[in-house]
Formats: sequence, C-alpha cells, structure tokens
Amino acid sequence: MNQQQSRTLYPHPFSAAYWKDAAAELKDTRILVFAALMIAIRLALKLVSIPLAPGLKINTAFLANAVGAMVFGPVVAGLCAVVTDILGYLIHPEGVYFPPFLLTEIAGSVIFALFLYRTKITPVRVMLSRFCICLFVNILLQTPIMIWYYRLFMDGAPYVLTIPGMVKNLFLFPIESVVLTILLSAVLPVTDRMGLTSGNNQPLKFEKGQIVLLTALFVLGSASVCGYLTYYYNTTSLSASYTKEQRVEENHRMADILAAERHDYDGQSVVTVVESAKRPFLSSKTTYTAAVYAVAEGSEGETDTFWGYSKSPAAKDEALTRLASFTAVVDSKTGAVLDFSLTPETE
Repeated sequence: MNQQQSRTLYPHPFSAAYWKDAAAELKDTRILVFAALMIAIRLALKLVSIPLAPGLKINTAFLANAVGAMVFGPVVAGLCAVVTDILGYLIHPEGVYFPPFLLTEIAGSVIFALFLYRTKITPVRVMLSRFCICLFVNILLQTPIMIWYYRLFMDGAPYVLTIPGMVKNLFLFPIESVVLTILLSAVLPVTDRMGLTSGNNQPLKFEKGQIVLLTALFVLGSASVCGYLTYYYNTTSLSASYTKEQRVEENHRMADILAAERHDYDGQSVVTVVESAKRPFLSSKTTYTAAVYAVAEGSEGETDTFWGYSKSPAAKDEALTRLASFTAVVDSKTGAVLDFSLTPETE
C-alpha cells in the first residue's frame, strides 16, 4: 500500500525538491489510476467541442489535460501526453502518424503542470498557462511542424491556413482561460478532499486587475503573431509549398509574363522555372524570381518534365542551359505585372 505523499506547495518549479516530488508521483498507485482516468477522459473529449460560432469552437480535451497536470505534475503529464497521442491516433487514425506532433502534446501538458502543480492556483496562473500554450505551442511550435508534415506527406504546405489557425488561437485564448478557471474552481474542492491537491487554494475569482491582464496578454499575443507572420512571409518562399500541378502552372505563368514583357527568346525552345515567390504579410503583391533555361536539342520530348522543375533540379539537369533570370512583381488579386526586370546570364 502506498503512503500518501505530502502536498508541499512550491512558489516556482525551479527547485530540485519540486522535480523530486513530481518524479515520485510515478510510484503512487492513486496517481497512476487518476492519470489513466484522465487519459480516458482526454481521449473522449477530443471528440467533444463547445460551438461558439460557425467554424469556431472550443476543443474540450485541454480541460482534462489541465486537471491532470495540476494533480500529477510535469513528469507524469509528459508520459500521459505520449500515451494519449499514440492511443488517439490508433482509435481515430487520420492521415499519416507523424511523431513530431508528440512535441506539441508533451509541451502543452508540461506547461500546464509547471503553472498548476503543487502551487497556490490563481486566475493569473491559469491565464498564463493557457497563454503560453496558445502562443508558444499552438502557434509558434505547431505551425512549422504542420508545414513540415504537409511538405512530406501532402505534397505542399498550406501557408494560407496558418493565419486562420493563429487568429483562432488568439481569439479563443481569453474564452478558454475563463472556462478553465471556472472548471478548476469547481474541481479543486473535490481534489483537495481526495488528498490529490493541497487545501490551500482560495476560490478562483476574476478581479479587475486580472481582467486587465487578460486583455494585455491578448494584445501581446496578437502583436507577437503579427511580428512572427511578418518575418515568416518576408523570408519564406511560397514556392516551397507548391504541389507538382501548382509548380507546372506557375512556371508556365512566368513564361507568359516573359513573353509579354520581352521578346528576346521568341522562337527558342526555353522553359522558365520559379526559384522563389515571396508575398509580405497582408500584401497583395507577390515578387517572383524565375530562371530562363534553353532546352538542349534532342531533349524537347522531356519538356513536360522540365516544366515541373523547381530551382535545384533545373540547375542540375544537363539538358538545360541557364540563359537569364528575371524578377516580376505581380498583383495577386488582378494578375497584373507591376514591375519586371531581366538579367542575362554572364559567362
């Protein structure tokens, strides 16, 4: 029979004693049973959501995640995240299982624990835990993993989908913080009586200053996301996300622009290859950089293959000779060419 652990409170998680207690939860049978219960509830809640508006809903699994992390701490929380992610895929397999998604599950669970385990829980701690998960996990960590996944398995990365996802996370953050605070206020007396948490928590009520903090965090999150998107779209080429069909279409589009702007290569067997396509955040102007290649005699039958090339394959193909490069600024809404400049290749 296990001895009940002390429920010592810690002002912060940066102490050896905190992590010693968190690791010791693995030896407590009651905690392990509670962890199994939270895994089951979390898996069930993945299918349950609270609708707020058309296309906007709160996924409720994070509520079980928070309650569990509050009770059993970061060590057990991280392990539960791994089990939940794997079982979730086995129960409802969608697409290809991609292990890097484990990072978001683990990070979210551990962050909840760092803010809520063995401490005096306040609305501020609840808000900060949810804010860190929304900003650092759901937006900054999950977005590149999603792009990586789509590049590997979906033949392209849905850059356009990143903005709605980020906006959704920011919009839901204050609502989810309030919902989670109300839930923990109801759950804490129960877990206290069961000896799973300490008895030193006061009723969770939002005061004026905390509402101001909630608003400030929302503004900070919005500014951070705008800064991230500005940097990301200014430095990342959209061409990296092209599917094969999109690449062929864009390469032909560059050929049409070249033919309309310059007649240097009329009558020659050439192909154009998009090397980069950058569109600043919230801008309608896309700046294309493309290369012009001459097709070697006898290789005309492979032209369809050449039109599907990106930068590296085109540069390595000995059947293609680089003649020039050009930059075209195109209005993405109207298709009008706003600026064009061509640089012939020098020997």
